[in-house]
Amino acid sequence: MIAGPPEIAEDRADNRILAALRALDRHFAPIADAAQEIAIMAYLDPEWRLLGMRHHAADQTQSLLLPVRSVVADAIAMDAVAVVLAHNHPSGNPTPSSADYRLTRRLARTLDAVGVRLVEHVVLARDGTVRFRDLGLL
Repeated sequence: MIAGPPEIAEDRADNRILAALRALDRHFAPIADAAQEIAIMAYLDPEWRLLGMRHHAADQTQSLLLPVRSVVADAIAMDAVAVVLAHNHPSGNPTPSSADYRLTRRLARTLDAVGVRLVEHVVLARDGTVRFRDLGLL
């Protein structure tokens, strides 16, 4: 069998990744309208299959403090190679905050140190969804 040009193989891989990420949307959608901030971590295997998920919720309506150490521990325990972070903005505005950008950078660096890749950060809200990959940030 003759392999096609590398660009075609990369396009196929990218399409497979995007399809896997979009398939997670059904797990994330219910938090869009939540009154408190909730984060969902999805852990993926090398074939982009879902290994497991963990939910983290803020107390009352305060902003969420995501335990990065727990995220890394879960990734290692599940033998994940990739992680997707999704969280909601109870305000209804899906625009990422400066804290969202800081968390994404910190989480990506920390996961990278143990050989795990943060492949997406999705912000959901009543008024829409923002994906860090679409912004070119992951």
